[in-house]
Amino acid sequence: MDVKKIAIFINSLESGGAERVVSNLLNLWSKEYDCYLILIHNYKFYELDKRVKIISLEEPKELSGFVKLLRLPILAYKLSKIIQENKFDKVISFLTRANYINVLSNIFIKHQTIINERAMPSLQYQYGLNGKINRFLIKTLYPKSDLCLSNSYGNMMDLKNKFEVINLDYIHNPFNIEMIEKMSKEEIEIKKKRFTFVTVGRLDKGKNHKLIIDAIRDIDADLWIIGDGNLKEELQKYIKELSLNDKVYLLGKKENPFAYISKTDCFVFASNHEGFPNVLIEALACGLPIISTDCQSGPREILAPNSDVSFQLENNIELAEYGILAPIKNVGKLKEAMDLMINDEQIRTNYKEKAKQRANDFRIDKIIKQYEEIICVE
Repeated sequence: MDVKKIAIFINSLESGGAERVVSNLLNLWSKEYDCYLILIHNYKFYELDKRVKIISLEEPKELSGFVKLLRLPILAYKLSKIIQENKFDKVISFLTRANYINVLSNIFIKHQTIINERAMPSLQYQYGLNGKINRFLIKTLYPKSDLCLSNSYGNMMDLKNKFEVINLDYIHNPFNIEMIEKMSKEEIEIKKKRFTFVTVGRLDKGKNHKLIIDAIRDIDADLWIIGDGNLKEELQKYIKELSLNDKVYLLGKKENPFAYISKTDCFVFASNHEGFPNVLIEALACGLPIISTDCQSGPREILAPNSDVSFQLENNIELAEYGILAPIKNVGKLKEAMDLMINDEQIRTNYKEKAKQRANDFRIDKIIKQYEEIICVE
C-alpha cells in the first residue's frame, strides 16, 4: 500500500506562529506519512525531522511589494511543476502569499487547494495601497480554494463576512505541550531581579509593544521583550527617552523563548489584532498568569472560551476564566490589569493553577486529528 503524500507550502520556516505550527505538524506526520515542505524562500529557523523532504522555489527575500505582486503567476507556475513532478493531489498552504500562489497554480495544474489564513485580514490590511491590493486578492482568490481554514472562529467569521469566502472551517493551532514544558526548564543567562512581566512577538506596530512600555513606566516591575523586527531601533530609542533602561529589556529573538517565559511572573500581550496568538498558549503551558488585550481575534477564545467571541472590551478590564483581558490601545486599563496582577496574589495564583489545564486543550495529539479528518482523507 502506498504511503500517503502530504505537501505543505509556506513562505519560509522563519520564527513565527504559523511556521511553528507547520514544523509541529510535519514532525508528527513524518512518522507515518511521506511529507514534503515547499518554501518560497529557503530559510529555516525551526528544526524538522530528517524524513521531511524540502523543496524551495528559491525566491530572493529582498524584493519590493510591487515586484512580489508581479511574480505571483511565475511562482504559481513553478509550484505547478513541483505538483506535477511529485504527483501531489492536494497542497496545504499557510500565510497569505503562499495561499495566493497555491490558488493561482490551479490555472496550470488541477489539484485540491487547502489554504490557511492565520491573521484577521480586514484589520491586517486596513491601510494604503498594499492593504487595498491584499484585500482585492483575498476577495478574488480565497473563494476559489477548495477549503479555507482559519485558526480561530473570529478569524473565520471575518473571512466570511468581509471577504465572502464560503468554503470555511477553523482549527485552533496545535501545540507540543510536553516539548514546551521540557524546554521551559532550561537555564538562561539573565536573572530576575524583581516582579517581571514578559512578552513575546515581532517588533512591529500591530503587536504594540509601546503600550506595555508606557504602562510599566510607573510600575515597580521589569519587562522582558522577546522578539525582533523593524521597530527594534525605534523601541530602543523610546526606552532610552523614557529612562527605562533599568527596567525594560529588549532580549531579541530566542530559539528557546519558553526558558525565559517560565522564569518570569506574568505574561502580558498588547496586540491590536491577531488571528490566533500562539504565545498565549505557550505562556499558559509554561504555567504563567496572563494579561492580554481583547483584540480581534484569538485572546477571548483562549482566555474566555464560554463568552461571546464577537464581544470586545472598550472601557473596562475583564477577569476572564483563564486570564485578564483589557481593551486595545488603552494604556490606563493595561496598567490597571498589571497592577492588579502584581498586588493580588490570590488572583495571580488562581490563574497560575488554571494555566496548564487550559493549555492542554490545544495539545497537538488532539488538534492534529481535526487536520487529519480534512487533509488525510481521499
